[in-house]
Amino acid sequence: MISRNQLKRLHSTIVKPYIYNKGLRSLCSTSIKFHRAQYDTKQEPETHFGFKNVPESMKENLVGQVFENVATKYDVMNDAMSLGVHRLWKDHFIRTMAPGPGTKLLDVAGGTGDIAMGFLNYCKEIHGDASAQVTLLDINPKMLEVGKKRFAKSSYNHTSQATFEIGNAENLSSIPSNSFDVYTIAFGIRNCTHIDRVLREAYRTLKPGGRFMCLEFGKVQNPLISSIYNFYSFQIIPVIGQIIAADRDSYQYLVESIRRFPSQEQFAEMIKDAGFTIVGDGWEDLTFGIVALHSGFKL
Repeated sequence: MISRNQLKRLHSTIVKPYIYNKGLRSLCSTSIKFHRAQYDTKQEPETHFGFKNVPESMKENLVGQVFENVATKYDVMNDAMSLGVHRLWKDHFIRTMAPGPGTKLLDVAGGTGDIAMGFLNYCKEIHGDASAQVTLLDINPKMLEVGKKRFAKSSYNHTSQATFEIGNAENLSSIPSNSFDVYTIAFGIRNCTHIDRVLREAYRTLKPGGRFMCLEFGKVQNPLISSIYNFYSFQIIPVIGQIIAADRDSYQYLVESIRRFPSQEQFAEMIKDAGFTIVGDGWEDLTFGIVALHSGFKL
């Protein structure tokens, strides 16, 4: 819960002026630091880190800093930012997956483990199944540690149903081809440098007939809802991040990264380009398109 003092700070902070650099807020605190001198950036392709363009070799480390900063407050911040609605999105995600007994799931960018836990709970509650297995993979050790602690308090502790692995979604070298029934990535793919590589690796690791599922922020088409959403994203969420996680800049990056992610239509085309077969449009909008559930099959 947010205390009364935190609410007072939230109210007073919202009306303070924001620092902008060429119309965009600069990352001016010490929580995220750009050290270009550490990289040979000559003639190197650039990518985006929020609204800022950076050499590709820098992005992975910069994103790593963000999630190291927010790992211990990640779940609390998700509740605060979405007013708890993220739990409904993730529950719908699992129910749309509808895994059967014995399903093997690869949960990439699984972080704090809520998707992995929801998957095993579904199999247990719906099917009475204890043979389903999940491999929870994340590139960030601190995020993965939070997931391990979540499972250590559950009935799945000391079982073979959940395993944890540090890995890069763009190069799943430790994962054999054709080895999983379902591949999930929830609110993680937009942080990857090369989305096309992530999708190709997802296709490779799935069994024939396997399903790729991605839960990610989308584009809101309704102009009124979009304007409210933009105000909330840029004016409120970074302030909540400062109050709850003492880290405004990481949440400024997160809302900027949402805006830089492809539209639902563009992302569906990328999924098809990776070899997947999609049904219908290939996605389902949730909460006016704030979030989209994407799906494709390896056929």
